[in-house]
Amino acid sequence: MKPLVKICGITNTDDAFYCAHEGADALGFIFYKQSPRYVEPSIAATIIEELPAYVIPVGVFVNESREQIERIISETNIRIIQLHGDEMPSDCTGYHVKVWKAFRLRKSETVKSIKQYKLDAVMLDGASDDEYGGSGKLANFDVALQMKEFHPVILSGGLNPDNVVNAIQHVQPYGIDISSGVESLPGKKDHEKVALLFERLHHFNSINE
Repeated sequence: MKPLVKICGITNTDDAFYCAHEGADALGFIFYKQSPRYVEPSIAATIIEELPAYVIPVGVFVNESREQIERIISETNIRIIQLHGDEMPSDCTGYHVKVWKAFRLRKSETVKSIKQYKLDAVMLDGASDDEYGGSGKLANFDVALQMKEFHPVILSGGLNPDNVVNAIQHVQPYGIDISSGVESLPGKKDHEKVALLFERLHHFNSINE
């Protein structure tokens, strides 16, 4: 099965349309103000309104209140929320949209802790003690394989056109999430890198059909 491809950190219409045209299945909009890829909900709403129907808009939140998340869901029409902070299992239920949760696991035994979460997918990010994503560090593939026993897994952290095929071959994940690996600056996508990413993904998929 071809993995779902999400390009995260979208901040402008030009990048959104280009990524969608190249083959992105989902685009991520970061509503965490400390992030260099933060986008105002009103701007995200304008971009999302113009996206093709087949592209899934995902809202990224870090330790945000339920009220604020619900307000942004309503304002932007995002179809998935991605919780990227220290949310507990109770923080991940009760929404009328799908919920993904990111984990920055440092030891394989902590994989067991995700069993108590009821999620549509889990995102495995590269381990970092002081960052909520965007660390540029590759996730641990062995941990990802263990996580697949409990939830669909999305690989995140440190992926780029040069290593994405290797990551897919090792883990066979439900999805992949790429941001800094196809950027020229935080929040600004490098269209040549985006094109190269999808060229390599299309080639890999074509020989494995």
